[in-house]
Amino acid sequence: MTTASQLDAVLPQTQCTRCGYPDCGSYAQAMAEGAADINQCPPGGEEGIRRLAQITRRPALPLNPAHGVEGPRQLAVIDEAWCIGCTLCIKACPVDCIVGASKQMHTVIDADCTGCELCIPACPVDCISLVNASGSATGWQAWSPEQAGRAREAYHFRNARLTRVRQENDERLANRAREKLADLAAASHLTDPVMLARKKALVEAAMARAQASRQGASPARATPSQPDPATRAPDEAP
Repeated sequence: MTTASQLDAVLPQTQCTRCGYPDCGSYAQAMAEGAADINQCPPGGEEGIRRLAQITRRPALPLNPAHGVEGPRQLAVIDEAWCIGCTLCIKACPVDCIVGASKQMHTVIDADCTGCELCIPACPVDCISLVNASGSATGWQAWSPEQAGRAREAYHFRNARLTRVRQENDERLANRAREKLADLAAASHLTDPVMLARKKALVEAAMARAQASRQGASPARATPSQPDPATRAPDEAP
């Protein structure tokens, strides 16, 4: 049985999404499950399809034109005169090959660029162009296993970094919420016990939903707007 890791190992790792999946690993998983054909990767081209056919023992097919055409390796180039430093291209790059700071000119690390083209639509001032980086060579003739391996490592490192940043931010927000719960009266400036109880229930419910979301669960939504009748204010309708 062909595994997703076997298929992922022979994909070019450009992470361009042209196959219809969010990354090379997802495409490999879909192929392993029989949900995707082996002819959906333009960067791998004809040679890539042949390698996938050999592993899966499926017949080699022409590249599906719905996903693009085989071509030379592209390199993204930023026009320094027009770059406004918005950082949107940095966020779009799947391998962290664009460097720069907010409101400062950005630049591409040529050796790390996979030619995925994802930075092109992200740029609001259209200052990024693509240049031919491999001459007449196309597909795997324009891209080496070493480059694919480096791109895979960069992609996974970026994902790990983004996950770590999200987790740190979530923990920071959770700590702030816990601090407020410890002295909610001072934090919210509320004095009515009913309103304080309601506020506390809302905060606790939000924290529970955030925790469940991080763990992949979907808890029942709390309804703190219905306090215990014993604590309902005299003028509050049942």
